[in-house]
Amino acid sequence: MSSRGLTTALTLYRSGTLTLSKAAARAGLSEGEFVSALRRRGITVGDEESFGPDFASHDGDRPARAD
Repeated sequence: MSSRGLTTALTLYRSGTLTLSKAAARAGLSEGEFVSALRRRGITVGDEESFGPDFASHDGDRPARAD
């Protein structure tokens, strides 16, 4: 995994351009590893209930979407 690839994937995920699974693949990580990378950087993971109890959010925040 290159740092540049991860940074690009994080940016594209955060902007809503890529889904979680596509961003994880672009970064060369599993979805779980990508979610961990997002959290380490303070990026909220959207629709966390679909990931199961291991990925549940405790604060209930949702990312904002812009047109």
